Amino acid sequence: MASKKKRVKLKSLSQGRPPTLKPLHSLSSKATRTLISSHHTLQKLRAKAVAEGDEAKADAIAKEIEERGGIEKYQHASLLGQSSDRGGDSSRILMDWLVPIVPALKQHASDGRQMRMLEIGALSTTNACSNSRLFEMERIDLNSQAAGIKQQDFMTRPLPNDTKDKFDIISLSLVLNYVPDAIGRGEMLLRTLEFLKIPHHLDSGCQEIFPSLYLVLPAPCITNSRYLDESKLEMIMDSLGYIMVKKKLSNKLVYYLWRRVSFSTKRTCFKKVEIRSGKDRNNFSIVLK
Repeated sequence: MASKKKRVKLKSLSQGRPPTLKPLHSLSSKATRTLISSHHTLQKLRAKAVAEGDEAKADAIAKEIEERGGIEKYQHASLLGQSSDRGGDSSRILMDWLVPIVPALKQHASDGRQMRMLEIGALSTTNACSNSRLFEMERIDLNSQAAGIKQQDFMTRPLPNDTKDKFDIISLSLVLNYVPDAIGRGEMLLRTLEFLKIPHHLDSGCQEIFPSLYLVLPAPCITNSRYLDESKLEMIMDSLGYIMVKKKLSNKLVYYLWRRVSFSTKRTCFKKVEIRSGKDRNNFSIVLK
C-alpha cells in the first residue's frame, strides 16, 4: 500500500529555489528566453513536490535543475536580459516615471532626508535606480551576485524596529512570479506593507508617488492567466491599501507603480477562481487570505 504524501507549507521563498552552479559566460537571446522559461517551470514543479511531501520527486527535479546550471545560470540569463540590446534594465521605466519629481528628490537628499529604496531580487548595483543617486539603496537577493547586494530572503527578513528602518519605495521586479505558489505571492505582497512607511505628508509632487511599490511581471501573468487579470489585481492591491498610479504594458512585461494610501488590518479574501477559460491560458494566480 502506497504511503500518504504529507503536504508541507513552503515557509520561505528560498524553499522554492533550486541548488546553484556556475553560469555560462554568454547565451543567445533565444537560449536566454528558453533557459528562463524552463527554469521557472522546473522550479514550480519542484515547489509543488516539496509542498506535497514527495521528497523523491523533489530531489529528482532539483538534480535536473542543477544539471541545467541552477539559479546562478538563471541569474546570468536574467542579467543578459537586462542588457541594453536585450530590452534593458526594468528600473529605467521607474526612473522615467519619476522625472517630474527629480528636483524634489534631490532636495530631500540635500536636506538629509534621502528617500530609501529596498530592491528585492537585485541582480546589479549599477541599474538606473542605483546610478540616479536619488535613493539610499538597500539591495537583497536569495543568491547575491555582487558586493553591495545582501544575500537574504525577503520572506524571512527581520521586521523593521521603527520608521527609520522602513522604506519609501520597494522594487519587486520579476520577483513575484518567482514565488512558487499563489498563497506565497499573496503573502509577499502583504509583507511589503511591513517595510513601507505609512502614508505621510511629503513635499509637493512626492506625495503623489510615495510610499510605493514598483511591481514588474511577465505580461502573460496579467494578460493570459486563467485566474488573474488587471481588474482582479487592482482589487487585491486595493484590499492591501494600494492604488495604481502608473502602468506600462510591453510585449513581454507589465510595469506598475502602486502608492500606499491607507493602513488597514482588515483584508478581503481572494481565492484562486477561474476568470478566463482556454487551453492556452497560464495558471498564474495570487491568493490573499
